[in-house]
Amino acid sequence: MKTLSQADQDRIAQAVAQAEKTTAGEIYCVLAPEVGDDRAVPLIWAAGAALLLPALALLAGFRPEMLSRLFGDWSIGHAAAQDVAILSALLTYVGLQAAIFAVVAALVSIPAVRRALIPAAVKKARVRQAALDYFLAKDLHLTRERTGVLIFAALAEHRVEVIADDGVHAAAPSGVWDEVVADLVAGLKRGAVADGFVAAIARTGAILAAHAPPRPDDRNELPDGLTVLPK
Repeated sequence: MKTLSQADQDRIAQAVAQAEKTTAGEIYCVLAPEVGDDRAVPLIWAAGAALLLPALALLAGFRPEMLSRLFGDWSIGHAAAQDVAILSALLTYVGLQAAIFAVVAALVSIPAVRRALIPAAVKKARVRQAALDYFLAKDLHLTRERTGVLIFAALAEHRVEVIADDGVHAAAPSGVWDEVVADLVAGLKRGAVADGFVAAIARTGAILAAHAPPRPDDRNELPDGLTVLPK
Protein backbone atom coordinates (compact mmCIF):
# COMPACT_ATOMS: atom_id res chain seq x y z
CA MET A 1 0.00 0.00 0.00
CA LYS A 2 1.31 3.44 -0.88
CA THR A 3 1.76 5.36 2.37
CA LEU A 4 -0.56 8.33 2.71
CA SER A 5 1.29 11.56 3.34
CA GLN A 6 0.53 13.64 6.39
CA ALA A 7 -0.92 16.26 4.05
CA ASP A 8 -3.35 13.68 2.63
CA GLN A 9 -4.39 12.56 6.10
CA ASP A 10 -4.89 16.20 7.10
CA ARG A 11 -7.10 16.73 4.04
CA ILE A 12 -9.28 13.79 5.07
CA ALA A 13 -9.57 15.05 8.65
CA GLN A 14 -10.47 18.52 7.40
CA ALA A 15 -13.09 17.05 5.05
CA VAL A 16 -14.71 15.19 7.97
CA ALA A 17 -14.67 18.31 10.16
CA GLN A 18 -16.17 20.41 7.37
CA ALA A 19 -18.90 17.85 6.62
CA GLU A 20 -19.85 17.55 10.29
CA LYS A 21 -20.40 21.32 10.59
CA THR A 22 -23.68 20.85 8.70
CA THR A 23 -25.01 17.83 10.58
CA ALA A 24 -25.47 16.18 13.95
CA GLY A 25 -24.13 12.99 12.38
CA GLU A 26 -20.65 11.51 12.83
CA ILE A 27 -18.35 10.26 10.07
CA TYR A 28 -15.55 7.78 10.76
CA CYS A 29 -13.07 6.64 8.08
CA VAL A 30 -10.95 3.48 8.07
CA LEU A 31 -8.38 2.23 5.56
CA ALA A 32 -7.29 -1.43 5.80
CA PRO A 33 -4.34 -2.64 3.68
CA GLU A 34 -5.73 -6.18 3.89
CA VAL A 35 -8.54 -7.85 5.81
CA GLY A 36 -8.07 -11.34 7.26
CA ASP A 37 -5.20 -13.77 7.41
CA ASP A 38 -4.69 -15.85 4.24
CA ARG A 39 -1.48 -17.63 5.24
CA ALA A 40 -3.28 -20.99 5.20
CA VAL A 41 -4.49 -20.56 1.61
CA PRO A 42 -1.25 -21.78 -0.08
CA LEU A 43 -1.20 -24.89 2.13
CA ILE A 44 -4.84 -25.69 1.37
CA TRP A 45 -4.37 -25.36 -2.38
CA ALA A 46 -1.08 -27.29 -2.30
CA ALA A 47 -2.58 -30.13 -0.28
CA GLY A 48 -5.58 -30.32 -2.60
CA ALA A 49 -3.40 -30.35 -5.71
CA ALA A 50 -1.05 -32.98 -4.25
CA LEU A 51 -3.98 -35.26 -3.49
CA LEU A 52 -6.01 -34.76 -6.65
CA LEU A 53 -3.57 -34.27 -9.52
CA PRO A 54 -1.69 -37.60 -9.19
CA ALA A 55 -5.00 -39.43 -8.77
CA LEU A 56 -6.40 -37.77 -11.90
CA ALA A 57 -3.19 -38.67 -13.73
CA LEU A 58 -3.69 -42.34 -12.80
CA LEU A 59 -7.24 -42.23 -14.13
CA ALA A 60 -5.90 -40.71 -17.34
CA GLY A 61 -3.50 -43.63 -17.79
CA PHE A 62 -0.33 -42.43 -16.12
CA ARG A 63 1.65 -45.04 -14.20
CA PRO A 64 4.39 -44.22 -11.66
CA GLU A 65 6.87 -46.55 -13.30
CA MET A 66 6.75 -44.32 -16.38
CA LEU A 67 8.89 -41.81 -14.52
CA SER A 68 11.49 -44.47 -13.76
CA ARG A 69 11.65 -45.47 -17.42
CA LEU A 70 11.86 -41.84 -18.44
CA PHE A 71 15.00 -41.40 -16.36
CA GLY A 72 16.56 -44.70 -17.50
CA ASP A 73 15.99 -46.93 -14.46
CA TRP A 74 16.17 -50.74 -14.76
CA SER A 75 12.87 -52.54 -15.24
CA ILE A 76 11.91 -55.57 -13.10
CA GLY A 77 10.91 -58.60 -15.10
CA HIS A 78 10.31 -61.54 -12.75
CA ALA A 79 7.54 -62.35 -10.30
CA ALA A 80 9.76 -62.45 -7.20
CA ALA A 81 10.46 -58.77 -7.64
CA GLN A 82 6.83 -57.59 -7.59
CA ASP A 83 7.13 -56.30 -4.02
CA VAL A 84 10.06 -54.17 -5.07
CA ALA A 85 8.09 -52.88 -8.06
CA ILE A 86 5.14 -51.93 -5.85
CA LEU A 87 7.44 -50.16 -3.41
CA SER A 88 9.13 -48.30 -6.25
CA ALA A 89 5.74 -47.22 -7.63
CA LEU A 90 4.60 -45.99 -4.23
CA LEU A 91 7.78 -44.03 -3.67
CA THR A 92 7.47 -42.46 -7.10
CA TYR A 93 3.83 -41.55 -6.38
CA VAL A 94 4.72 -39.98 -3.02
CA GLY A 95 7.61 -38.10 -4.58
CA LEU A 96 5.27 -36.76 -7.26
CA GLN A 97 2.83 -35.59 -4.58
CA ALA A 98 5.62 -33.84 -2.67
CA ALA A 99 6.84 -32.09 -5.81
CA ILE A 100 3.32 -30.90 -6.70
CA PHE A 101 2.77 -29.70 -3.12
CA ALA A 102 6.00 -27.66 -3.16
CA VAL A 103 5.37 -26.09 -6.57
CA VAL A 104 1.73 -25.17 -5.88
CA ALA A 105 2.51 -23.83 -2.39
CA ALA A 106 5.24 -21.58 -3.82
CA LEU A 107 2.97 -20.36 -6.61
CA VAL A 108 -0.03 -19.62 -4.38
CA SER A 109 2.23 -17.85 -1.88
CA ILE A 110 2.57 -15.01 -4.39
CA PRO A 111 0.18 -12.37 -2.94
CA ALA A 112 -1.55 -11.55 -6.24
CA VAL A 113 -2.14 -15.24 -7.01
CA ARG A 114 -3.34 -15.97 -3.47
CA ARG A 115 -5.87 -13.14 -3.55
CA ALA A 116 -7.11 -14.15 -7.01
CA LEU A 117 -7.90 -17.65 -5.74
CA ILE A 118 -10.10 -16.41 -2.89
CA PRO A 119 -13.76 -16.39 -4.08
CA ALA A 120 -15.33 -12.95 -4.43
CA ALA A 121 -18.14 -13.97 -2.08
CA VAL A 122 -15.60 -14.78 0.63
CA LYS A 123 -13.85 -11.42 0.19
CA LYS A 124 -17.19 -9.60 0.33
CA ALA A 125 -18.29 -11.38 3.51
CA ARG A 126 -14.89 -10.93 5.16
CA VAL A 127 -14.73 -7.18 4.49
CA ARG A 128 -18.36 -6.72 5.53
CA GLN A 129 -17.69 -8.49 8.83
CA ALA A 130 -14.51 -6.51 9.45
CA ALA A 131 -16.40 -3.25 8.86
CA LEU A 132 -19.20 -4.30 11.20
CA ASP A 133 -16.70 -5.29 13.87
CA TYR A 134 -14.99 -1.93 13.59
CA PHE A 135 -18.33 -0.10 13.63
CA LEU A 136 -19.13 -1.69 16.97
CA ALA A 137 -15.60 -1.52 18.39
CA LYS A 138 -15.43 2.25 17.86
CA ASP A 139 -18.93 2.78 19.32
CA LEU A 140 -20.43 4.26 16.17
CA HIS A 141 -23.69 2.67 17.29
CA LEU A 142 -23.61 4.71 20.51
CA THR A 143 -23.73 8.23 19.08
CA ARG A 144 -26.37 10.50 20.59
CA GLU A 145 -28.97 10.12 17.84
CA ARG A 146 -27.66 6.93 16.20
CA THR A 147 -26.34 8.86 13.20
CA GLY A 148 -22.81 7.45 12.94
CA VAL A 149 -21.50 6.49 9.48
CA LEU A 150 -18.46 4.29 8.86
CA ILE A 151 -16.57 4.55 5.56
CA PHE A 152 -14.35 1.46 5.30
CA ALA A 153 -11.96 0.56 2.47
CA ALA A 154 -10.02 -2.73 2.17
CA LEU A 155 -7.28 -2.25 -0.43
CA ALA A 156 -6.11 -5.82 -1.03
CA GLU A 157 -9.67 -7.10 -1.41
CA HIS A 158 -10.73 -4.11 -3.57
CA ARG A 159 -13.85 -3.71 -1.41
CA VAL A 160 -15.55 -0.72 0.17
CA GLU A 161 -18.23 -0.80 2.87
CA VAL A 162 -20.34 2.10 4.10
CA ILE A 163 -22.36 1.40 7.25
CA ALA A 164 -24.91 3.93 8.49
CA ASP A 165 -26.50 3.62 11.91
CA ASP A 166 -30.26 3.27 12.34
CA GLY A 167 -30.92 6.95 13.00
CA VAL A 168 -29.86 8.00 9.51
CA HIS A 169 -30.13 4.75 7.55
CA ALA A 170 -33.89 4.60 8.10
CA ALA A 171 -34.34 8.21 6.99
CA ALA A 172 -32.10 8.30 3.92
CA PRO A 173 -32.92 6.38 0.71
CA SER A 174 -30.79 3.23 0.50
CA GLY A 175 -29.46 4.15 -2.94
CA VAL A 176 -27.57 7.19 -1.69
CA TRP A 177 -25.03 5.01 0.11
CA ASP A 178 -24.16 3.36 -3.21
CA GLU A 179 -23.18 6.82 -4.41
CA VAL A 180 -20.82 7.21 -1.45
CA VAL A 181 -19.24 3.85 -2.30
CA ALA A 182 -18.91 4.87 -5.96
CA ASP A 183 -17.12 8.10 -5.04
CA LEU A 184 -14.58 6.27 -2.88
CA VAL A 185 -14.05 3.46 -5.40
CA ALA A 186 -13.43 5.98 -8.19
CA GLY A 187 -10.58 7.51 -6.19
CA LEU A 188 -9.11 4.16 -5.19
CA LYS A 189 -9.08 2.96 -8.80
CA ARG A 190 -7.02 6.00 -9.77
CA GLY A 191 -4.66 5.39 -6.88
CA ALA A 192 -5.88 8.64 -5.32
CA VAL A 193 -6.86 7.32 -1.90
CA ALA A 194 -7.22 10.72 -0.26
CA ASP A 195 -9.30 12.11 -3.16
CA GLY A 196 -11.63 9.11 -2.92
CA PHE A 197 -12.16 9.55 0.80
CA VAL A 198 -12.66 13.33 0.50
CA ALA A 199 -15.32 12.84 -2.19
CA ALA A 200 -17.07 10.09 -0.20
CA ILE A 201 -16.98 12.22 2.96
CA ALA A 202 -18.47 15.23 1.16
CA ARG A 203 -21.35 13.16 -0.19
CA THR A 204 -21.91 11.53 3.21
CA GLY A 205 -22.00 14.98 4.80
CA ALA A 206 -24.66 16.11 2.34
CA ILE A 207 -26.78 13.04 3.13
CA LEU A 208 -26.42 13.57 6.86
CA ALA A 209 -27.20 17.29 6.56
CA ALA A 210 -30.47 16.46 4.83
CA HIS A 211 -31.58 13.84 7.35
CA ALA A 212 -29.73 14.71 10.57
CA PRO A 213 -29.42 18.52 10.79
CA PRO A 214 -27.13 20.06 13.40
CA ARG A 215 -28.26 20.78 16.96
CA PRO A 216 -27.41 23.87 19.03
CA ASP A 217 -25.72 21.66 21.63
CA ASP A 218 -24.00 19.41 19.12
CA ARG A 219 -20.53 18.08 20.01
CA ASN A 220 -17.93 16.07 18.16
CA GLU A 221 -18.31 12.49 19.42
CA LEU A 222 -15.69 10.73 17.27
CA PRO A 223 -12.20 11.58 15.92
CA ASP A 224 -12.19 13.27 12.51
CA GLY A 225 -9.07 11.72 11.00
CA LEU A 226 -8.48 8.58 8.94
CA THR A 227 -7.64 5.41 10.84
CA VAL A 228 -5.11 3.27 8.92
CA LEU A 229 -5.07 -0.31 10.18
CA PRO A 230 -1.75 -2.21 10.40
CA LYS A 231 -0.92 -4.81 7.78
